[in-house]
Amino acid sequence: MGQEAGEKWTDAVVLQPTIPKSDRLLDPALLPLPQPLPRGGRGGRLADLLRSATERLSLTLPPREARLEAQILFAHGLGVNRAWLIGHDRDRLTPEQIAAVAALLKRRLAGEPVAYLLGEREFYGRPFRVTPDVLIPRPDTELLVELALERLPPNEALKVLDIGVGSGAVAVSLALERPRCRVTGVDLSAGALRVAEANAEALRAGVEFLISDGYEALGGRRFHLIASNPPYIAAADPHLKQGDLRFEPPLALASGGDGLDLIRRLVSEAPAHLEPGGWLLLEHGWDQAAAVRALLREAGFSAVFSATDLGGHERVTGGDFSL
Repeated sequence: MGQEAGEKWTDAVVLQPTIPKSDRLLDPALLPLPQPLPRGGRGGRLADLLRSATERLSLTLPPREARLEAQILFAHGLGVNRAWLIGHDRDRLTPEQIAAVAALLKRRLAGEPVAYLLGEREFYGRPFRVTPDVLIPRPDTELLVELALERLPPNEALKVLDIGVGSGAVAVSLALERPRCRVTGVDLSAGALRVAEANAEALRAGVEFLISDGYEALGGRRFHLIASNPPYIAAADPHLKQGDLRFEPPLALASGGDGLDLIRRLVSEAPAHLEPGGWLLLEHGWDQAAAVRALLREAGFSAVFSATDLGGHERVTGGDFSL
């Protein structure tokens, strides 16, 4: 979280450090007030309703993306899959069905992220429940998982810590990919931990969850690898009042004037919680890699590196700590 926030924190996959077209959808001031979807008569046909919804979403989305979002909302509202929509496009919907879909469309036009409307987002090939208590998992964060897995040999029973566990996407993914490891996830939010615990149970992942402000609840415990996707948006960043960010938990987004307050703390306190040669991996903003590398070196870390995300931006920085 801490860069030009619109780059990462839109509901769509965003690869450039500018607010994309889809983000403009999320500003109601840029949209006319939505009219009710037509009821009954010719307008009650599924194909007509889908066309109407697509046209409204197309005010700010590319046509293909608008069509996809309309199909996703209709499928969810009707309790069917997208293939069903194609095979039943001449069906007429009941007033109750139309009302259910119209409610979803209204919320989307008001800016609510699709993931919150559906209550789910895929991450690392698995479905994760999401609520407004947690950040929506983004594809770029899969890089954090991949880098962690490279440092966790499959046949070794290592101890892993995920700080700021949120939905549990990182911790659960690591536990499932490395079942011999003992994975612990901590978060300051009780609501987030409830979501993470539900995801771990649904996906049958063995993860220990603790409510904790950073390392506070861990005492003297040490880990072979610590991973974190912490808040990293600057507190005054205007993007916090735009797009999906308006709906996501503020506690998980911003961290001080430059977005690095929590990262500084995680780095400085990490040596007391790492086994010799243990790794610290941190996700950060597109323009923060150099600062995070400097923090790690100052704290005595070696083999410091940064890895690029899908858009070619340095997104995760890490290092190992040897006594």
